[in-house]
Amino acid sequence: MSYLVPAEFVTKMVDAGESKIFMSTRDTIIRAYMAGAILGLAAVFAVTVNVQTGVPIVGAALFPIGFCMLYLLGFDLLTGVFVLCPLALIDKRPGVTIGGVLRNWGLVFIGNFAGAFTVALMMSIVFTFGFTTEADKVGQVIGQIGANRTVGYAAHGAAGMLTLFIRGMLCNWMVSTGVVGAMISTHVSGKVLAMWMPIMLFFFMTFEHSVVNMFLFPAGLLLGGKFTVLDYLIWNEIPTVLGNLVGGIAFTGLTLYATHVRTAPKRSMG
Repeated sequence: MSYLVPAEFVTKMVDAGESKIFMSTRDTIIRAYMAGAILGLAAVFAVTVNVQTGVPIVGAALFPIGFCMLYLLGFDLLTGVFVLCPLALIDKRPGVTIGGVLRNWGLVFIGNFAGAFTVALMMSIVFTFGFTTEADKVGQVIGQIGANRTVGYAAHGAAGMLTLFIRGMLCNWMVSTGVVGAMISTHVSGKVLAMWMPIMLFFFMTFEHSVVNMFLFPAGLLLGGKFTVLDYLIWNEIPTVLGNLVGGIAFTGLTLYATHVRTAPKRSMG
């Protein structure tokens, strides 16, 4: 499957981060919009499978379809650029600044949210026949997920916030490993296999993914979930974004960069 050695694919990670920082505003937002929309569809697909089968591992095994689609099409998730863009800064690529990294993150956040919200609205219409009836079973489950993963954390106070943050870290450790997986092979089959494994793990373990949540929680609110917009922002989205940022950089970006690009001196055999 044309495997690239770590020194090769980590250099590709730095190159990718650099190119994303210099991408035009229009292209960045469109790519992020499509990524958010496709991931939202994948999330509702996985929840639907779980509801219909009653076997969560089946939904988790199928959820990576959306992730693979969006990365093969060259779209961008916030969780991915959290890892790639800082590497171009650390590598001192010409013209790369902290401002450029933050600009990219901001645009990708906006695009991801707009795409995920679009699908949340469309699926809410589907689940309720244009808001004329009660939500169907899948819609009700999505509303309940929103409540469980906002006020559910809030009930535990600071410990709930810590748990949420750690779940965000663990999530992007795996998701960013999936982003790297797309660079490990030059064949579609190899890319898909390398992406599939960590994405299935994160979804089954119900770790917190900032972009998936941009679909789940607005959809939950539209479908009558018992929580508020403020609950969503304070007790999910903001801590999740921060956890995704720290987990992706610490566990994936810096570890790979430090040991495969800026490697420690090898011991002399003399």
